[in-house]
Amino acid sequence: MRPLEHTVTHLIIHTLEKAPGSPARLILREGPCTLDAAALRLAERLCSQYDSRSAKGFGRFEEDEESYPLARWLREHLVDETLDFAGLSRAFAERVQALTDAEELEEGGQLVMARIREGGANGGGTDCLWLALIGEAEGVRIGGALEALDCCHLDFTALHAAGRIDLSGWRRGDERYIGFLRGRGKGGMWFKNALGCSDVMVALQETKKLGATLDRFVDTEGLAPATRDAVLERAHDYLDTLGEAGAPVVFEELAREVFPEQPARLDALLRAEETRIAPGFVPNRRAIRPLVRFSASGDNWKLEFERSGLHSGAVHYDRATDTLVLSGLPDYLKRMLDEAPED
Repeated sequence: MRPLEHTVTHLIIHTLEKAPGSPARLILREGPCTLDAAALRLAERLCSQYDSRSAKGFGRFEEDEESYPLARWLREHLVDETLDFAGLSRAFAERVQALTDAEELEEGGQLVMARIREGGANGGGTDCLWLALIGEAEGVRIGGALEALDCCHLDFTALHAAGRIDLSGWRRGDERYIGFLRGRGKGGMWFKNALGCSDVMVALQETKKLGATLDRFVDTEGLAPATRDAVLERAHDYLDTLGEAGAPVVFEELAREVFPEQPARLDALLRAEETRIAPGFVPNRRAIRPLVRFSASGDNWKLEFERSGLHSGAVHYDRATDTLVLSGLPDYLKRMLDEAPED
């Protein structure tokens, strides 16, 4: 899959200092950053790191713009043009600072706001607003006299929180145009609040797409029937556990559970753009049943059986005659059939 080309049109960075037990402190930049090669590398790394993380949530802006003001600020910036990008970033930074204190979070970092056009050229592509809180790490660089010097750099593996707003989708009125990292514990949920994102997830639809993708995967891998059934059964059991607990799907973890031999192969398919499965949904427990069983009905019958029955001999499908033969009928059913009147 060819990576998207990114064009950075706006970028500004503020510093959020936060020590455990102390109030957060903002160091605000006055104006936008220079859009040079370093700015583009920052944008590329941010997008890449965000894309590599599978625990995401999706949604749209909350309707209450007084409690969740980012939508209002964006309208003032993009539609009314009464708020410039620097002003937009400062308003958001101050909201993040307030939430950091309210949630008693312990980590600060560099607060990045960037407007990035993803793909396309000459005004094409998707116009997105990216917001992220990125940690820092100490390192060493080599100076001009070839001496070792201490330095500090952005640590993209310490991406504390991030959100992506599809401005094009927002303008169109799409159902979902915000994505954010869920993180663990409080991680991500406070940033969802900062974005003013109301979760929108059609779990049934996404679960059906996931089931179809798992079916396609075991077919393309050319697995033996027993192995194929085992993979789908593991997938069903794992997703059923998530559904019962109300926990979201994480592609990387699902791949490790379902196909431990080569989890990267399954993970890549689940993440593929053409698969179009939105991660971060709680599985619908009814929608995963087809992974382990078939069910169907006709005018005068209704039938359900385990997939494994096709390989054990308990169920035989004859394509030539369009018939299904069931073996090992229970005694009570045989008695009912014996007692049924014949035409």
